This record gives sequence, structure tokens and C-alpha cells, in this order.
Amino acid sequence: MPLYEHVFISRQDLSNAQAESLVEHFSTVLADNGGKVVESEYWGVKTMAYKINKNRKGHYSFLKTDAPSAAVQEMERLMRLHDDVMRILTIKVEEHAEGPSIQMQKRDERGDRRERRA
Repeated sequence: MPLYEHVFISRQDLSNAQAESLVEHFSTVLADNGGKVVESEYWGVKTMAYKINKNRKGHYSFLKTDAPSAAVQEMERLMRLHDDVMRILTIKVEEHAEGPSIQMQKRDERGDRRERRA
């Protein structure tokens, strides 16, 4: 089955438990349609670059999935209809990266950045 990575932003006024329950809810939707969540991460509340629906911050969640396209389309449809989800992004990948995502790594573990040019 194809591999996907999903990031979605939920409203800032949700509690952490409510935001994490959204991950479980959408994982169940995938499982009901023949897919599975390989790994999920809760990135926490982050400030956005611009306001979305009058919100400056949002709960960010990340899912790595192995699911047929019909299951992904159904999950995206339900995300768009859900009042608490503000934005979604789904990307098809060749393979999932091992270990935590770049958002969850400490700054010391990340590779060195390029030098800035003056």
C-alpha cells in the first residue's frame, strides 16, 4: 500500500487531551477503511505565521500512515468537515524516515546548517 505523511492543525482552545484524541479518531477512520497508522507524533501548540480562522496558534499533529488512497480520501474528507481541524497537509512518500521527525529532534541532534551568506 502507498505510504503517506499527514500534518494537521487543530484549534488552539482545545486541551492537549482533546487534540490527541483527534489523532486517535482519525487513526480509527483509517483502520476502518483498511489502512494503519505506522507512527504518530503530537508536536504541541505552535504559533502560526498568519491567522487562520482568527487563531494565532494551533495544535500540530503528525501521522505516518500505510493506507490505500480511498482510506486517505475518507480521512481527509472527515478532517475538512470537522470543526476543530483548521488545516491539513497530506504528502505521498516513497518510504518513512526512521526515528522522530525533525520537529521532535533536539537542536543538538539536527545536522549543521549551511553557513549564511552576508
